[in-house]
Amino acid sequence: MSRQLNMDTVRQNFWKEEYLREKMLRCEWHHKYGSMVKAKQKAKTAAHEPLKLPALPPKPPLSPPPAPKAVPSKAPSPALEAPIQSEMYPVLPATRALLYEGISHDFQGRYRYLNTRKLDMPERRYLFPITTNFTYGWQLGPPVKQELVSCKMCRIESFFRKNGAFALLDPQDLAL
Repeated sequence: MSRQLNMDTVRQNFWKEEYLREKMLRCEWHHKYGSMVKAKQKAKTAAHEPLKLPALPPKPPLSPPPAPKAVPSKAPSPALEAPIQSEMYPVLPATRALLYEGISHDFQGRYRYLNTRKLDMPERRYLFPITTNFTYGWQLGPPVKQELVSCKMCRIESFFRKNGAFALLDPQDLAL
């Protein structure tokens, strides 16, 4: 299908005038309201900028404690110098031993260790709630099983419509 161009000089001049008129309207609007829009944009970006905290002066280095001169000792290991800051309680030795027994493919080793750790409550694994999701279940206690009060047939009869899927609704079936 070819596109038909019904363009003669009269129609061409019409579209040319429409284009120039639209262009003039845009220029007038920009001249009239442009400064207000720029001011609003600057105010909005200033509101979204994060607050800058003042810089703290650097702390002077602490002088090392005087070393005893009497007995030369071995160089301390790097593990003893900096205690490990952890957000979790240490693992029981019996649970840690599970890591070294068997392989995960046989549902032992790491697989069994992780499943054992998963059974502990978060309060026994972590010192404090790490994420906001932890706060929902923190110190919740053991799960309580709620027993259903009604019989099975009562639930089935009250769940399904009594008059079919496409029939008009019965006023008794509607919940108010």
